[in-house]
Amino acid sequence: METSLQNKSVSLSIIEFLKWISLRPRTYGEAMESWRSTCPRLTIWEDALAKGYIQVESGTAMDQSKVTLTDRGQSLLDVNT
Repeated sequence: METSLQNKSVSLSIIEFLKWISLRPRTYGEAMESWRSTCPRLTIWEDALAKGYIQVESGTAMDQSKVTLTDRGQSLLDVNT
């Protein structure tokens, strides 16, 4: 099932991922542990990063780097929730 924003198709999995990030501060390590996939068809993390919906704010370790929504990611979430 797909939804759209400005004629761009966005999977519901990405919307769920963005909702998950928006619930509370997340670390890079936590996000990778929870959303990593070895299935080439499930590229939620990679797609969200490549499309500019999320950003990783560097820290000195995986558990100190923060994953946050970008303005684009927040706009997408606002339209689809």
